[in-house]
Amino acid sequence: MRVPTVVVPTDTARATALLLLALCVAPATRAQATGPAPIYTCTDASGKKLTSDRPIVECNAREQRVLNADGSVKSVRQPTMTADERAAAEEREREAIADRSRQQEAVRRDRNLLARFPNEAAHRKQRELALDDVRKALRQSEARLIALASERKPLTDEAEFYVGKQLPLKLKLALDANDASVEAQKSLQQNQQIEVLRIDKLYDTEFERLKKLWGGAQPGSLGVIAGAAPAPPARSK
Repeated sequence: MRVPTVVVPTDTARATALLLLALCVAPATRAQATGPAPIYTCTDASGKKLTSDRPIVECNAREQRVLNADGSVKSVRQPTMTADERAAAEEREREAIADRSRQQEAVRRDRNLLARFPNEAAHRKQRELALDDVRKALRQSEARLIALASERKPLTDEAEFYVGKQLPLKLKLALDANDASVEAQKSLQQNQQIEVLRIDKLYDTEFERLKKLWGGAQPGSLGVIAGAAPAPPARSK
């Protein structure tokens, strides 16, 4: 019986065979891994429809649709912005962030209002406490003005003896000092009256907002809070 001859490939032949096999498999592997190339399509400034397998330079300033192989829209490529357009877009984004921050702050402050003032009686009590110190200061200013008027009377009585004459220096200085004190006290009193009006206005605005919140309005749904009424100073026990 004759034994068949077996040809054993040399190292060179084996390497060549492996290389040919790799070359045949690689394209199919790449195609399977990457999938079909996207299709870019757009209409240029002249109205002509353009199509390419990559972003279309002629349509950089226009919207481009990216299609799948079956023609369905995969995504939309937005126009490339100019420096001015980018600056405007960034400004809009900053404004949007600021708006969101203001809205969050409005929600937080509305919730704090509801926590501080669960009802009208609580808010009214807080208003009176906030006004108490200012009203007390007003009463002190009024008392001081009365005292200054009393101090001035003997000075003016004495000045009557010098009608048409030069006042003694001591008397003149006393009258000038009294005038300056009265002017300063009246200015202080005016500021205190303005503060009473300011506090009342803030609490009025706050109360109108609270009525809506007590009625069921959601915190933050009433817009940004312009100001908040001040809390009264802590009182010693």
